Amino acid sequence: MKTIAGGALRLLITLLLLAAALWIGRMAWNHYMQSPWTRDGRIKADIINVSADVSGNVVEVPVHDNQLVHKGDVLFSIDNARYIEALAQAEAVLAAQKSEQAHRSSEARRRASLDSSIVSAESREGADFAVTAASAQYQGALAARNAAKINLDRTVVRAPATGYITNLNVFAGSFAAVGAPKLAIIGSETFYVVGYFEENKLALMRDNDPVEMTILGDDKVLRGHIESVARGITDRDANSGRELLADVNPTFNWVRLAQRVPVRIHIDSVPEGRALIAGTTCTVVVKPAKLHSRV
Repeated sequence: MKTIAGGALRLLITLLLLAAALWIGRMAWNHYMQSPWTRDGRIKADIINVSADVSGNVVEVPVHDNQLVHKGDVLFSIDNARYIEALAQAEAVLAAQKSEQAHRSSEARRRASLDSSIVSAESREGADFAVTAASAQYQGALAARNAAKINLDRTVVRAPATGYITNLNVFAGSFAAVGAPKLAIIGSETFYVVGYFEENKLALMRDNDPVEMTILGDDKVLRGHIESVARGITDRDANSGRELLADVNPTFNWVRLAQRVPVRIHIDSVPEGRALIAGTTCTVVVKPAKLHSRV
């Protein structure tokens, strides 16, 4: 009896271990193959390249690298002596054109008031044309003055948005060329996450599904939701030959790897004291609001 009971116990233990192994295998399969998650996530943000709109020597840089700045804060200043003189010259030309316009208008009115026996119609017409030309020249001088004022104002380069300075590459005494990036600002309110999911997992997720994100080296969880899914990725096999025809690879890889598709995730909450850094990696786990069936 003891032998039979011992054999039955061993059989029961074996069956339990087998069932546990099957259950663990099933859970592992669902977790790794059927659940929408990926370790290939990146924290990103809007990056604004800042450059000078006018050229000149930099005279002041009141900020430092990695500093938080607010929209409108001064980033650096350019020597404005030439632009002050250019504005003064433009204002002088504007004053001269204004005087010329007033003179021509007065002359035209005077000729219009005289009798036709004293002033010919041709003379009146010429005076009217002179008024029109003087008015056009005045408008041109006004536009030139406004442009000179804009250039003077833009010798002071200000932050276009609130964010963190990075890659500061401008110093007092250096020359700032028009359009040459001098620093970048990472928008402090623009952080988001892009998860690169295998294409065979896209059917398991939908827009607005809740998401949990864990940054590499940190156990604090960020929470968010799916904002959108990319509608296209580069096809590396879509090449063109010399005749501009499709260059199709004659061989086929029997082992097919799933393409990875970017999924944009909006960050809803960040743990207190956790600073987000654009470019760092994270694990992204989608928690579907309801079970989505594969299409």
